[in-house]
Amino acid sequence: MKIIFMGTPDFAVPALKILIKEGHEIPLVITQPDKPRGRGKKESPTPVKELALKYDIPVVQPEKLRKNKEILEQIKQINPDLIVVVAFGQILPQTILKIPRLGCVNIHASLLPKYRGAAPIQWAIIRGEKTTGITIMYMDKGLDTGDMLYKKEIPIENTDTAGTLFDKLKELGAIALKEALPLIECGGIQRQAQNNDEATLAPKIEKELGELNFNMPAVAVNNLIRGLSPAPSAYIKYNKIKIKVHKAKTTLAVGFSADGPAGTILNVDKNGILVNTIKGLILIEEIQAPNKKTMPVSEYINGNQIEVGYQL
Repeated sequence: MKIIFMGTPDFAVPALKILIKEGHEIPLVITQPDKPRGRGKKESPTPVKELALKYDIPVVQPEKLRKNKEILEQIKQINPDLIVVVAFGQILPQTILKIPRLGCVNIHASLLPKYRGAAPIQWAIIRGEKTTGITIMYMDKGLDTGDMLYKKEIPIENTDTAGTLFDKLKELGAIALKEALPLIECGGIQRQAQNNDEATLAPKIEKELGELNFNMPAVAVNNLIRGLSPAPSAYIKYNKIKIKVHKAKTTLAVGFSADGPAGTILNVDKNGILVNTIKGLILIEEIQAPNKKTMPVSEYINGNQIEVGYQL
């Protein structure tokens, strides 16, 4: 097939790789503009652009697709069979959606209609889901509301973070796309409308979400930590200092009572910071103080004091 690919971050790279490997004609890749990255703020190409240039695929990087007549005409002239979109970062206007004869499909990192929106991986962990997956869906004018064509499911392990689940799902997305391509070529006759009554949203993650509230069960606190790791990170405020929390676990902690005010530091040792919640105990194991590297609590307390009895 003749396929235009639209994508930007690491998550989109395996999908583009699979299209190249399968021998599809890719006359154009559309990605976001280069942005300053790293300490030196040097402009760097997007991961998708890097891969496309490696295979001598033409790349365009519009600031905006909407009302961009030049890009619209370029796509019309190519006359693609299909447009594949993976974490592109812009909403496609109707003028583009209706061009390919086989439509525009998106690789979405959830089992739709659950978790429509920008942060499905994070919210699935935060809300304690046991499974997630990939949905290959046809795009329409709504936010992840198009007809579903193909799904692939995986479990969410208790040790998964947003980071580890991201890595699993980006590879699963490429596999799902490969398996769905024959269905797409047949005209998507197996497509299925989403049940809007079952839909949930996964809005953009705001940094303020990360402040830990121990007036929640320990399991919910840990889910939030995992869902915000590695970024933007959950955090506590200790003596007005914001300390990021990268790793924790729920625990029975024999010898320590779960009674008393939520957020009370019950113990600090090489294993971590033991904190009471409204239901159960949580052991904070890895933290990051301002302008410091991430480290185990055992390393942090060598030169810093955490007071037992302090209420977070």
